[in-house]
Amino acid sequence: MNYKSNNSKEDVSATLSDDCVVLSGEGLKTDDVIRVARRGARVRLTDDRNVLDRIHRAHQYIMRAVDSNHSMYGVTTAFGGMANVIVPREAAEALQNNIPWPHKTGAGQKLPIADVRATMLLRANSLIRGASGVRIEIIQRLIDCLNAGVTPHVLELGSIGASGDLVPLSYIAGSVIGLDPAFKATLNGKDMDCISALKSVNLPPLSLFPKEGLSLINGTSVMTGIAANCIYDTRNLIALSLGAHALFFQSLAASNQSFHPFVHEHKPHPGHAWVSERMRRLLEGSSLIREELNGRRREYENELEQDRYSLRCLPQYIGPIVDGFAMITKQAEIEMNSTSDNPLIDTENNAYYYCGNFLGQYIGMGMDQLRYYIGLLAKHIDVQIGLIVAPEFNNGLPSSLVGNTDKKFNLGFKGLQMTGNSIMPLLTFFGASLVDRFPTHAEQFNQNINSQGFGSANLARRSVELFQQYMGVALMFGVQAVDLRTRSVSGHFDAGKNLSPATVALYESILQTVGRSPSSERPYVRDDNEQSLDEHIMKIAADIAADGVIPGAVKEISSLLVEHEF
Repeated sequence: MNYKSNNSKEDVSATLSDDCVVLSGEGLKTDDVIRVARRGARVRLTDDRNVLDRIHRAHQYIMRAVDSNHSMYGVTTAFGGMANVIVPREAAEALQNNIPWPHKTGAGQKLPIADVRATMLLRANSLIRGASGVRIEIIQRLIDCLNAGVTPHVLELGSIGASGDLVPLSYIAGSVIGLDPAFKATLNGKDMDCISALKSVNLPPLSLFPKEGLSLINGTSVMTGIAANCIYDTRNLIALSLGAHALFFQSLAASNQSFHPFVHEHKPHPGHAWVSERMRRLLEGSSLIREELNGRRREYENELEQDRYSLRCLPQYIGPIVDGFAMITKQAEIEMNSTSDNPLIDTENNAYYYCGNFLGQYIGMGMDQLRYYIGLLAKHIDVQIGLIVAPEFNNGLPSSLVGNTDKKFNLGFKGLQMTGNSIMPLLTFFGASLVDRFPTHAEQFNQNINSQGFGSANLARRSVELFQQYMGVALMFGVQAVDLRTRSVSGHFDAGKNLSPATVALYESILQTVGRSPSSERPYVRDDNEQSLDEHIMKIAADIAADGVIPGAVKEISSLLVEHEF
């Protein structure tokens, strides 16, 4: 099973074997989610007796409450603003098996399979914590469906992120228990009703016990699953952004002086220093930059005494983004290992508590911030591209990076810049917040504050997809520009011979992806009519989305984003 070709980092803190993620309710990381959601890693429930006993005791607590006619929200009452409606003991199970139906109200397109699989994994991990009151069989059913490749159909519109993701989780609940053929699933690439899908993998329908329907749909697992995929992809895109800037620096014959450790000792923000150190390594050994860490200076005609701000202020600009991204990742991973339904069962003290753990504010605000950071990254790159194409600012490169200036009607990358200019404003627009725009009258004024976390996460996915396209454009500019700079410095076009060692792999992976090889005789793009640049954008963006050779060339940077303490 390969849901999206992602070679995610395997040195993670959750318990893993070579092909298995073991769930225990804690220790799950973003990379664990990616292994399961995109790469089809198998999942197993922990065999820790303490964890299993806690699950069983919470379930028994619920059953005793029903037997004793104890009034408990969502168990012997209806839901939300109708919680004053008492449900008799004999109808407690029917209440739970009915709950997916009134919430089967989604709209829009189907969520990607990777997002649904991430959701199923996180819902299981939440229920394993033993405060929700479900049977182990319910948790095992989610795991069995993951391992068998049964993926429920979930729609992209419907959750306000208040009482968790009620509507999208209802689609998963109805499908994994085989409630009715109206609930659909995908198995081995084929769409079918959920009962047929379960029968194909020898899983019988299940009937829900008291509180189990509520526990399945009452939580933040969908928004958090989407967020996990967005965080992973954005981590790659941040790394690629630094790689692209390293190509830009070399193509503009810029100085590395602004990355000197002395500078950052006097402004010691963690992300600021980390970005500076990464850029020093990315540029080390290049014969195209002005190497000024040790005082040597290369002169270019009519150049400024110091670089423009988009070059010189790079650590100060990207550093806060890196720090913020680290916080988003941390908060999302806490959410991955949280119990997010209501009420919660405290078996140690024979008690239960009404709460709001289902509110997805951390994810909503985090995804708002993620989109904002993506917009900032794109705007910075757009400024660099503006310098590269303009002879007034690019230290001697041809206008619009024309590869063959002898052919007078070549226009080079004029159209490509327009495409980049069309995407960047969309990314900054998508950076606007959603979480502050909640309806206060939701669900009979019961959910009168709501996180909009599901909507924010879906917007983040769209931002990631757009930024992958934009990164395709940016990397094409980077390769063409370093080829042309190499010609002016060394008399040939093979930039791989002049680039810093740390950027050669990125340069070569881009050329490989578009079907080109480094050449001393010609730049990446020589004449306008020799290639379709739109096809190159698509190929590069697809490779980035698939975590292919291009992200692999900067994998050390993306890995360090996980390991570094910000």
